[in-house]
Amino acid sequence: MTRTFFFACMLLTFASSQAKVISFSTNDEGVSFRLDKGFMFIRICRPDIIEVKYTILDAFPQKNSLVVNNTWREKTNFKVVEDKEKILISTPKLQITIDKQTNSIRYSDLQGKLITAETGGNKSMNTANVAGIATFSCHTQFESPADEALYGLGCHPEDSLSINYKGRDQNLEIKYMTGAIPVLLSTKGYGLMWDNYSASKFYGSESNNTSFEYVSESGKMVDYYFFYGPDFDRIIHLYRIATGQAPMFPKWSFGLFQSQDRYKTQDEIIQVKNAYRGNHIPVDVIVQDWYWWSPLPIGSHVMNHERYPDPKSMIDELHKSNMHAMISIWPVFGSGTPTFDDLKSKGLLTSITWDNFVTHTFDTYYDAHNPKARQRYWEQARDSVVKRYGWDAWWVDQCEPDNGSLLDERRRADFSVGKGIDFFNSYSLEHSKGIYEGWRKDIPNKRVFCLIRQSFAGEQRNAAVLWSSDITCTFASLRNQVPQGINACISGIPYWTSDIGGYLSRVSPEGIPDWKLPEYRELFTRWFQFGTFCPIMRIHGKGERALFSKNWDENTRSILLNYDKLRYRLLPYVYSLSGMTTLDDYTIMRGLAFDFRGDSGIQNIPDQYMFGPAFLVNPVTQSLANADSKTRKVYLPKKANWINFWNGEKLPGGQTIDAAAPIETIPLFVKAGSIIPMGPVVEYATEKSSEGTELRIYPGADGEFTLYEDENDNYNYEKGKYAIIQVKWNNQLKELTISGRKGSFAGMDAEKLFKIVLVKPGHGVSTDVESHPDRVVNYKGSEISVKL
Repeated sequence: MTRTFFFACMLLTFASSQAKVISFSTNDEGVSFRLDKGFMFIRICRPDIIEVKYTILDAFPQKNSLVVNNTWREKTNFKVVEDKEKILISTPKLQITIDKQTNSIRYSDLQGKLITAETGGNKSMNTANVAGIATFSCHTQFESPADEALYGLGCHPEDSLSINYKGRDQNLEIKYMTGAIPVLLSTKGYGLMWDNYSASKFYGSESNNTSFEYVSESGKMVDYYFFYGPDFDRIIHLYRIATGQAPMFPKWSFGLFQSQDRYKTQDEIIQVKNAYRGNHIPVDVIVQDWYWWSPLPIGSHVMNHERYPDPKSMIDELHKSNMHAMISIWPVFGSGTPTFDDLKSKGLLTSITWDNFVTHTFDTYYDAHNPKARQRYWEQARDSVVKRYGWDAWWVDQCEPDNGSLLDERRRADFSVGKGIDFFNSYSLEHSKGIYEGWRKDIPNKRVFCLIRQSFAGEQRNAAVLWSSDITCTFASLRNQVPQGINACISGIPYWTSDIGGYLSRVSPEGIPDWKLPEYRELFTRWFQFGTFCPIMRIHGKGERALFSKNWDENTRSILLNYDKLRYRLLPYVYSLSGMTTLDDYTIMRGLAFDFRGDSGIQNIPDQYMFGPAFLVNPVTQSLANADSKTRKVYLPKKANWINFWNGEKLPGGQTIDAAAPIETIPLFVKAGSIIPMGPVVEYATEKSSEGTELRIYPGADGEFTLYEDENDNYNYEKGKYAIIQVKWNNQLKELTISGRKGSFAGMDAEKLFKIVLVKPGHGVSTDVESHPDRVVNYKGSEISVKL
């Protein structure tokens, strides 16, 4: 079969061919195969993690993976059996069958049930010329049955196609407004990760939609990882075993971020702080967006003295008000500054430039793939801005790198590790690595928090939150964000966010929407409701949209404040989920396949997800202002019963309902058996209160929840300085058991007040604190059981 692929300036035509197994040998790492056309190596990383390499070159190239940081020192026992037609590798979790005639691989469980299989064409490399560079394209192809659903592949903010990649294609080429994370999860119970950093493409409907193919435009070998779950949580756990754990973020980062394009003076930032605190509106972070360096060139790392006369006192004042500060710092340098000259003199810049539309200059990216450049970049920002003034978080903008449409110039660029074509998608990964490592070394008692515009496999270990870039202020854009956030998190990146309200308008002067207009108030309200149930909650974009803004009428403001209050009441729940993310490789924003993989009804739903184990979130992503019915369709997954968060109504699963969605309501359902810890009303994440924690029990099934606490903003948790309390509900006995506390940390409350609420219609519902709890327990660290 002949097929033509296009990658930018690449034209490649090839005929499929198969390589036969000539011989094989084993060592303690895996099995090596000599083929009649090249070599193949199957590494048994763990019983349920397999790496496959294939090359047509004379030998495998030397490779230090940028993504996989596990060296697999602990070896796995496996057995190899050969017959006339095949070679069978058995691990304690898998059976891996290699066809001698085609070298194609089949993955089965221990009972012989097929999980997935390469097609007969399986793996191939083909000569190609891309942007004038002679190289090889790398191909893998897998069978895909009709009932399979496929998710992941990162965040593509303007993509409006199906959340399910079964039957559709996707470019994986990091550039402005589109991302790439080469991780794919299947409802058949497996995950794949391609360890290739070149621009790639996923073809999801090959051979009449019976197979899919992954093609990377450049490489010296095929290199992919297979993860066997079968549950999605298990697959993500294996992915993070391979690529690194997500560290804890500070507790304040799970409160509200207030940002705008842009605050231009120190006085303006202090005014925003005063307006929030003076009106007793919960918030934790104020953000300084770009061009704080003006009129100096970008990369100068000098805060303009006239506009910011004393940055340190500004941040100190925020800290005194229990607020934190994030600043946007770019990896781009204008010429004629000491920072630029320093990097240039050391050979640490690239040939990649950004067409700066503000100053009409071409400004230069540093070489984030060079460890010396990363260190120097960090030192410059550390000494000039970050540590000098006490900033708490780093906004990592413009890190594609973004050179507009000149993508072939990125391919031709020379990094310290090789040609840009082979590292097209990995700039953000290496850039965030330098920031994370530098911060951990030089600011050791303050947790790293990076908000990043692009992400790649492994980025979670660099304390990076992916945000969906410069999206528009439209319902269409909001509608796109929901499945993109879901798929980003299915790709193994646990923290995702979007600009609440969208970044800019394409139809308004200077891109600034008129937030006083009813249509924009409705949009912002619906987006804010969605943002309440995202891992990170951020207001950002053009135009004044702070919660105290006079752009909001009283009804709009009341709704916004109610959801802000709800987010803060849910912080014990959210921060515990964060603890699970670090300790157990959990995923907070959960595509429905995480919890309902066997329910075919969920496969193509783009706008519903679980927020932790309890909440089924159903954002309203279209205007209902003029609709006859203020409802949206909601599918309640099978094998669970559901309770309406707002009124306590019980509903069986396995049905689609018309859920009430007036402007003040996001349809929100809680899985029966859930336990949700809700804190008191507070104005910042770490505010102390004597009001205690409300434990809402949603009856109808057994359930449990693990409450996590630590010191909130240092790395002592890595030394075991944290505490967990297991809370279990026995539905038949109507008994709640609060386990003995495990662990301790400095400043831990020896006693806790738990207000136990058994939810029913009109009781323990909505946002407010339940004034009549069913039981009140003074917990002193020992196990308690309570009958309700």
